[in-house]
Amino acid sequence: MSKAADLRAKSVDQLKESVIELKKEQFNLRFQRASGQLENTARVGQIRKELARIKTVLHERAKAQ
Repeated sequence: MSKAADLRAKSVDQLKESVIELKKEQFNLRFQRASGQLENTARVGQIRKELARIKTVLHERAKAQ
């Protein structure tokens, strides 16, 4: 889990790549939950929060330009 300060140190391209990876993981977790194979249910919430943090930093940067 990344802190907002750590995310602000990354470039926009790195942040966008992180969003793509997290969305893939989120997709896989949704399938696991639907098929009853999901073991770590807390991971779903962690990914949602992580995505929100990254999108917030991206929005801050877009607004600053």
